[in-house]
Amino acid sequence: MGRGPARGMAPGAKAQNFGPSAKRLLGTLRVDTPLLVLVLLFGVISVALSVAGPKILGEGTNIIFAGFISMQVPAGATKQQVVDQLVASGQQQQADMLGAMDFVPGAGIDFERLGMVILAVLGVYLFAALFGWLQARLLNGIVQRAMNRLRMRVEDKIHRLPLSYFDRVQRGELLSRVTNDVDNIGQTMQQTLSQVVVSLLTVIGVLVMMFLISPLLAVIALVTIPLTIVVTVTVAKRSQKLFVAQWKATGILNARVEETFSGHNIVKVFGHQREVEKDFAAENAEVYRASFGAQFLSGIIMPAMMFIGNLVYVAIAVVGGLQVAGGLMSIGDVQAFIQYSRQFTQPLSQLGSMANLLQSGVASAERVFELLDEEEQSPDADPARTVPPDAADLSFREVAFRYTPDTPLIDDLSLHAAPGSTVAIVGPTGAGKTTLVNLVMRFYDVDAGVISLDGLDTRLMTRDDLRRRTGMVLQDTWLFAGTIRENIAYGRPEATEEEIVEAATAAYVDRFVHALPDGYDTVLDDEATNLSVGERQLVTIARAFLSDPRILILDEATSSVDTRTELLIQRAMSRLRRDRTSFVIAHRLSTIRDADLILVMEAGAIVEQGTHDELLAVRGAYWRLYNAQFDQPAAEEAGEASTRV
Repeated sequence: MGRGPARGMAPGAKAQNFGPSAKRLLGTLRVDTPLLVLVLLFGVISVALSVAGPKILGEGTNIIFAGFISMQVPAGATKQQVVDQLVASGQQQQADMLGAMDFVPGAGIDFERLGMVILAVLGVYLFAALFGWLQARLLNGIVQRAMNRLRMRVEDKIHRLPLSYFDRVQRGELLSRVTNDVDNIGQTMQQTLSQVVVSLLTVIGVLVMMFLISPLLAVIALVTIPLTIVVTVTVAKRSQKLFVAQWKATGILNARVEETFSGHNIVKVFGHQREVEKDFAAENAEVYRASFGAQFLSGIIMPAMMFIGNLVYVAIAVVGGLQVAGGLMSIGDVQAFIQYSRQFTQPLSQLGSMANLLQSGVASAERVFELLDEEEQSPDADPARTVPPDAADLSFREVAFRYTPDTPLIDDLSLHAAPGSTVAIVGPTGAGKTTLVNLVMRFYDVDAGVISLDGLDTRLMTRDDLRRRTGMVLQDTWLFAGTIRENIAYGRPEATEEEIVEAATAAYVDRFVHALPDGYDTVLDDEATNLSVGERQLVTIARAFLSDPRILILDEATSSVDTRTELLIQRAMSRLRRDRTSFVIAHRLSTIRDADLILVMEAGAIVEQGTHDELLAVRGAYWRLYNAQFDQPAAEEAGEASTRV
């Protein structure tokens, strides 16, 4: 039967520029702008306190060193006298160094002042940690809420996508975007945003302090910035494509796993384990190649930053030592500057090391944004119109439809299904049978012509309004993890126990439910493996009956049940189809003998229509299908009997 276009590979993820994608990703945080301002404020306070620490600690070093020097000179003399003596004895360098220091000859170390400095340093670092914790906590809440909103957008988007999207995208690929990519975005933002904020603020704060202490040493430290930018940008350009390829390959691999596990029994039966393992190994190798390349390239950044930082550190140590020896700086200031140089290069290194996370997260964001940017199904009419609740008169007038523009499927199809009638649709695989009922449900919109319900074009109704009036039982059963009662009541959660049991009895579910230990409270697993295939089909039929639709669609609904159960279902259907317009797609022609109208479809067109006996009598397409299912004598006898009638 017609299934629409075959499922193919997911659309290739096209790498976008890092900047626009990152900007759009940050845009997901815009709702929490006031909290982001607070995060920035807490970050500024935390960094300002942290940056003040080395300067205060440098004062402690000066106190210790000055006290040590003061014990080396005789008490009673003044600082200036000591310096003048050194100059007179030709020790100009020592004189310059002592002249830059604040000491009292013979006084020793001022422990009271030193203790106050240490307490001040402890207080500064304590409050810096407190505000840093507050910033991280606030930012964590912002990121998690943003991911919650993003997941909701993705979920909402999926419900607005046309069925054609799901026809061309593998389920594993879609699941990878909805789960793996969104989770990767959340982890990236969680791990990088706080660090980026702190690192940038630290760089700015440390740079200010370094210029205040020594402009010369600050200029030397600034060499780090252009080198860092050059290394990061060079590596990022090459790794971005590899990260996109990594997540695309991961989606393909997930699709392979989902497909293999879903058809695990078939793989075993036909002995295709080796082929599956071979395909899996090839796709897994592709994930490895892309992941290794992306991680290797991005991993270069951190060692490169450390190397640059160490070079700058050596330069600062040498020049700073010369500055102290020349009396241009105190030893405490040099110590503070060396700490600042570490604080300056460390966040730059951290920013570099986060490049791989950022590249990976933005690559995932591109894939999620690609999903969010997909073309949606056409909007419902506004204002929408409706028909009476009991409307059941369905007509096709000169309907044309095709999945792809260059492949015609249904052309100039017209039919009328009167209320209470049963319309059976038969034909070879690919004839367009399932496509026809998909058009009834508005899973697709027609390219030409009109499908009307009680004379109203269904495109003028909302899809929800149309589908609430329609019950559908598919060839492939779908039950969710829950009790049998919950599965039956899926279409009408407010149904009473009596209504559920009545629908179950009509569909012959009640007959086997009582044999189960927990009856209607029996919990089904994800695949409902604790029920047989036929029992699962009966539950889906009971679900459709309980929803009490005006239009009933059965797509090979009895193809998975045994002959005895099939007969029971047919009898129940005869009672429950009353006052409903029923479409029955079937390959078993024995199940549609009593249909009011049988449509025979070939290549998207109705080639014959009539009752069972009428179609056998003309010995056309229907007769050939019937003859193919039953032995020749029986078919001939049936044909002759229908002719006599």
